Amino acid sequence: MPSGGVFSGSVNLKYVKLGYQYLVNHFLTLLLVPVMVATALELARLGPGELLSLWRSLELDLVHILCSAFLVVFVGTVYVMSRPRPVYLVDYACYKPPASCRVPFATFMEHTRLITDDEKSVRFQTRILERSGLGEDTCLPPANHYIPPNPSMEASRAEAQLVIFSAIDDLVHPNSNALVVSTEIITPNFYQGSRRDMLLPNCLFRMGAAAILLSNRRREARRAKYRLVHVVRTHKGADDRAYRCVYQEEDHQGFSGISLSKELMAIAGDALKSNITTIGPLVLPMSEQLLFFFRLVGRKLINKSWKPYIPDFKLAFEHFCIHAGGRAVIDELQKNLQLSARHVEASRMTLHRFGNTSSSSLWYELAYIEAKGRMRRGDRVWQIGFGSGFKCNSAVWKCLRSIKTPTDGPWDDCVDRYPVDIPEVVKL
Repeated sequence: MPSGGVFSGSVNLKYVKLGYQYLVNHFLTLLLVPVMVATALELARLGPGELLSLWRSLELDLVHILCSAFLVVFVGTVYVMSRPRPVYLVDYACYKPPASCRVPFATFMEHTRLITDDEKSVRFQTRILERSGLGEDTCLPPANHYIPPNPSMEASRAEAQLVIFSAIDDLVHPNSNALVVSTEIITPNFYQGSRRDMLLPNCLFRMGAAAILLSNRRREARRAKYRLVHVVRTHKGADDRAYRCVYQEEDHQGFSGISLSKELMAIAGDALKSNITTIGPLVLPMSEQLLFFFRLVGRKLINKSWKPYIPDFKLAFEHFCIHAGGRAVIDELQKNLQLSARHVEASRMTLHRFGNTSSSSLWYELAYIEAKGRMRRGDRVWQIGFGSGFKCNSAVWKCLRSIKTPTDGPWDDCVDRYPVDIPEVVKL
């Protein structure tokens, strides 16, 4: 507990920062209000004759009026036609795997022991699962339930058909505009060897999919849930370390799988930094941009040991959907972006309930926020996704209407149980 003087000082500093933010973000309003008040007072001082004389001095002939009107219409038309067409998120649906695909920890470890005789690999996967943040209800494709697993092309097509078309069936309506399906087929990548960096995906990745209906028809704004505000894509493929940090290859025994480099978190952090540098000026209020700029100039010219200023993205967004790639990913972003447990709740609960469903995890997180009844009109959502290559992508959405708590969807039978406490280690 801080002492009285320290606590009082921190409170005063908080109010100073709030005052600074209000001053900078409403600078134009604060500047115009006194001017308008002064103008109104000056006009009130004038007599009827002076006001009539002033009005006559502003009179224009018909030609001037027509030219002015044409100019206004022309400029307005050019402005409207040059604006980019809005992109609306009309609706979306997340695939909910059947109970037959459920893979509790005990089942996963039993199958692992049956398909490999390497006890070290078994113990390694046990430790990963204990610390993964996954729950007992995550699912794997049917082909991965066989002993040994059946990573064939036919089984991969069956998984794709199962997750993609099930999600689409829950979403599609006649006269749709654009349908985006977000998924990753994991059947062919179940690794049966003993390399630890290739065993990690077995423990973390689970089946899932989302179907998203987009439209750029302005009339869809009435029924759309969200409007796309910004998209920022960052690709680090020119760097060999980044390109190979998530890489499909064969091990020395000829088993194919996905290897995850030990440098993955560092590379992801670098990609996120580049992405934030681009998206920050687009979404942050001017007060945060000025603080960042002043600290940057201070580090360059005054003292290089100053810590860089971390902008407060909570001023720009009400909701955060962070790629549920694993507990470490969520922990790192929560720490670096200075987010509260509430801000990353959707990501942690999605990881616990569905596992790492790759790119579709962002939509399970959005569905969680809606299922909890937290989405209100005007709320801003930041989706942050990561992928091999290495890529970091951001999408910013604005909610167009308050979302009623859905009666169906991937969370319909379990949302009341969440949030749950996720221990650091789950003993198996």
